[in-house]
Amino acid sequence: MGSLYSHLYPHPEEKGLYGLFNDSFPPILDGVTLTVENYGHWLNKSGRTPCVVTPWNPKKDNYEYSVMRFFSLPIASRKPYRYGYPKLDPFIWKRLRDTDFRILHAHCPFSSGRLAVYVKKKQGAPLIGTFHSKYRADLEHSFNHTPWMVPIIMKRILNFFNACDEVWIPQAYVEDTVREYGYKGPLTVVENGNDFASIITGDLWEYKQGARKRLGFKDDEIALLFVGQHIWEKGIRIIVEALKLLKGKVNFRMNFIGNGYAKGELEKLVVDWGLSDRVKINGVITGREALSDYYAASDLFLFPSFYDNAPLVVREAAAMGTPSVLLEGSTASEVVSDGKNGFLVARTPQAFAEMIGGLATDREKMRRVAQGARDTLVRSWEDVVGEVIDRYDSLIKRHDRK
Repeated sequence: MGSLYSHLYPHPEEKGLYGLFNDSFPPILDGVTLTVENYGHWLNKSGRTPCVVTPWNPKKDNYEYSVMRFFSLPIASRKPYRYGYPKLDPFIWKRLRDTDFRILHAHCPFSSGRLAVYVKKKQGAPLIGTFHSKYRADLEHSFNHTPWMVPIIMKRILNFFNACDEVWIPQAYVEDTVREYGYKGPLTVVENGNDFASIITGDLWEYKQGARKRLGFKDDEIALLFVGQHIWEKGIRIIVEALKLLKGKVNFRMNFIGNGYAKGELEKLVVDWGLSDRVKINGVITGREALSDYYAASDLFLFPSFYDNAPLVVREAAAMGTPSVLLEGSTASEVVSDGKNGFLVARTPQAFAEMIGGLATDREKMRRVAQGARDTLVRSWEDVVGEVIDRYDSLIKRHDRK
């Protein structure tokens, strides 16, 4: 290792970097970004030396570990996301070759994932790929005018996972999607964690009441919440249609938090259907403390999505004592038992409206299920990354014996 990269090793006793490859990183905020951030933070805390490899972004943040960026351009249809173009970056290839990686973990099969495969071929380091998203749905939206591109890119995604030494999924039900895509190898379930897990140390209900006061929520309102990308694939239209049915019948307050291509149309629906006095579209809230208050102040987290695999937002809501309303048969609902740690409904506005209306008059049931969600769905990132490190060490030992 040359002196050029000696600054990457704050823990000299641990040789080689723990490479984390992903196509999104702050200021982009989504579940996979949070996963990579927490992997980096807790790996560093444990004495390992992480290095995140991700597309360049004009906004710079300081991290306790190294972030290696490569050339990118904005994705017009998915702002603020960017797509990396390593072939147009004359420096990234040499930087990767000259950096000693102990293990590689790619959280995305696209540009950063291909760079991870490149490092594996050049250095022989073991490679893990985590299957986080339903990539085909993303591609079908992005290439709706050129649908012939979708099977070509899906083949590349399959090639990426076939190049990995291990493929991880965040919950068992995701296996159905992975197999549908054509991957036939073994799969390992490694759950995601939750950085809200330790916020509430005292009485849950006192904390939630305090959050409602901080945000100005009224006691007689049922407070509803959605956090995530504002894209139609996540079922956000169903939420607004359900609220339209509840207007004048239930005293509700709805908050949308996030951004996405459907945000403008969503705002228009809220205005057109006369919901502006009950529905607020907040945009992105970057402060985790401020976001945790919205979770805590809410009674129900609405998530009518077949699109998501293992959404972190459901576990974040659970950590703040807010149960989720999910779709029957969705991958996201695998961890939920209806009426015990969440609620399951059919994918219709009527079903959502009936569920919300019924729970608005049954606070005791909401409290009971909220406690169930908090007891069963909350696991800290420190705990998760402890398991991850054990799995890394095992793979490294197996790899070194070859």
